[in-house]
Amino acid sequence: MRFVFSSICLAAFLSVQPASAASPSGTFSFITMYPIPTPNSGSEWIIVGPGGDLWFTESGANNIGKLDLSGMFTQYSVPTPDSGPSGITLGPDGNIWFTEWNVNKIGSVTAAGIFTEFTLPTPNAGPVAITVGPDGALWFGEEQPSVSKIGRITTSGAITEFPVPSNPYWVTAGPDGAIWFTEYTTSFIGRMTLSGAVTEYPVPTANPVLNVITTGPDGALWFTENAGNKIGRITTAGAVTEYPVPTPGSGPIAITNGQDGALWFNEQYSGKIGRITTSGVITEFLAAPASRPIGMIAGPNHDLWFVLEDSNVIGSAPACALGLSASFAGNTLTTNFNLSVAQPANWVIGAGNKVLLREPEPPVVPPMAVSETFEPFPNVGNVTVTSTLSNGLGQTLCSEWTTVNTK
Repeated sequence: MRFVFSSICLAAFLSVQPASAASPSGTFSFITMYPIPTPNSGSEWIIVGPGGDLWFTESGANNIGKLDLSGMFTQYSVPTPDSGPSGITLGPDGNIWFTEWNVNKIGSVTAAGIFTEFTLPTPNAGPVAITVGPDGALWFGEEQPSVSKIGRITTSGAITEFPVPSNPYWVTAGPDGAIWFTEYTTSFIGRMTLSGAVTEYPVPTANPVLNVITTGPDGALWFTENAGNKIGRITTAGAVTEYPVPTPGSGPIAITNGQDGALWFNEQYSGKIGRITTSGVITEFLAAPASRPIGMIAGPNHDLWFVLEDSNVIGSAPACALGLSASFAGNTLTTNFNLSVAQPANWVIGAGNKVLLREPEPPVVPPMAVSETFEPFPNVGNVTVTSTLSNGLGQTLCSEWTTVNTK
């Protein structure tokens, strides 16, 4: 079962957005919602599993959930009651691995729903994120401040723990063969060798509340600053760059690589998802009003898939953004784009009641800076410039618009 949400109705191949019918600027993404059958599931994190199915943790319902490519849900109950399943990843053995925050365990489940659980040596460790390391083992953070360790578990269940300076939240395998992690209560990004040697790198923003970290398409590590309201980038040498999210207090949380060669992230407190190019250009789209997007992953059908925690749904959005800006000088209208789309699309640019450009586009990966100029353009006052990418069925994938004064 699914339903479609959009913040504004757009006709197929829409190229003109009258100024009287829209805000001066805005964005649209074709969002599809899949309601989770279990009420109050407390779903958080999501991954792509074998065969392209989506797997996710239901911390409130004590389930591991699966959404298949036909839109059907399956729930598997974790054997230990009230286990608090949290982080989740696809293991090198083809099984789904996850953390059990409440009961201090690491679990795995096969595609057939058969569970195995392993108890951690350190009591009350608070395991959260889990990832596959470069050595073929699984690595996880033990978040509790009184513990502050990173753990390693083999697919046969052998566990090793390494102390770190402060409570680690998210862990990921870096491009340099090390494990990189965020420290939730400090302003440091950590790097740990597979033997446990730790190096810390400071983030310029004070008290950023560092959340998810991932390796980006440019070979750097990208991370979210939930309280700092920024997306951060750190090289393997420790050089940090920060990019403010345009929406104040948005609470960026998850970040992942999109199929369009950009990074995509969730805004926990604004109900939005965002795209950031490796050059730092951010575009935001409303997922659903008054919702809390948490986990996100690039999945099947050229889409980003995400969890809306309090709405109890799984959402999908096309990996598609335009990064539109426009200006006018003399008799020339200039439109600038940071264009990316993971599938073939039809591109339209319009201004006022006039279609300025209509052409097919192959997939644009990675994002590409494009400028289009139109002249002579009449001096008619405020004009809404709109650009749209649509699929072969005429369905709008994404659209952006802005108002330009042409006098």
